[in-house]
Amino acid sequence: MAGIVAGKVAIVTGAGRGIGRGIALQMAQEGASVVVCDVGTSLQGAGTDAGPAGEVVTEIKAKGGKAVAATLSITEPKNAEAIVKLALDTFGRVDILVNNAGILRDVIFHKMSHADWSDVINVHLNGSFNMSRALAGIFREQNSGSYLHMTSTSGLVGNFGQANYAAAKLGIMGLSRGIALDMARFKVRSNCIAPFAWTRMIDSIPEPKDEKEKRRLTAFQQMTPEKIAPLAVYLGSDEADGVSGQIFGVRNNEIYLFNQPRPIRTMHRSEGWTPSAIAAQLKGAFGPSLTPLERSSDVFSWDPI
Repeated sequence: MAGIVAGKVAIVTGAGRGIGRGIALQMAQEGASVVVCDVGTSLQGAGTDAGPAGEVVTEIKAKGGKAVAATLSITEPKNAEAIVKLALDTFGRVDILVNNAGILRDVIFHKMSHADWSDVINVHLNGSFNMSRALAGIFREQNSGSYLHMTSTSGLVGNFGQANYAAAKLGIMGLSRGIALDMARFKVRSNCIAPFAWTRMIDSIPEPKDEKEKRRLTAFQQMTPEKIAPLAVYLGSDEADGVSGQIFGVRNNEIYLFNQPRPIRTMHRSEGWTPSAIAAQLKGAFGPSLTPLERSSDVFSWDPI
């Protein structure tokens, strides 16, 4: 099957539904063999179901593609190694990893339990590390490979009731950057996408009463998970050579490149600083440049186009 990733093998986690499913299907459409990883949990991480992963594999095969299902939890390092082994045993190599799997436990911070915190971190951040680490030696030996990780504007910008999710997603940004730096000598790339898409992760949002918000919600529902896939497939292809350590966003038909933290202002005092001296100068020097407490909806205030 011809395509931009023809002949490559991609592992996609959380590929049974939503964004992961869209990426898996387009990877296959563009010629890749796909390991469809999905444990089939609820949005909150409860239970298991082999159905979603199996259905995506069936759909890929029905269109002439190659795919195999994996239903192991990526929170266990040994499972990540087993998923990689499945890919090697089935297809002979691995070229692309898409770390997409995740759960949500949204709750205001002062009510967040330790389990709410650790479970979300475990799936998103530890799971991404486990899968990435299981492939690192293979990518090094073959002197090629592409990592793609899903971050979120909940971490890059902020959102209410998602301290756990935001921390995990910002941690993934750091993980991706670290991988990009460490693996560059082996021609291995690592990038992030912050996706805007209407999936089960956000379809529980209450129906707004304000007409303006209703219109915005309707526009938001047009941002289907499949619209994330083209950028994901491109970043996994050889055409993306030289693109690494970056953070992209996709919102309907828009693609963004995000900046990354760098110093923007400085203060100097030759005799050194005291708390009182800082109090006298900091707000005046840095005040206009302090990042406001905004949410994603404040920064992306216009309707999707």
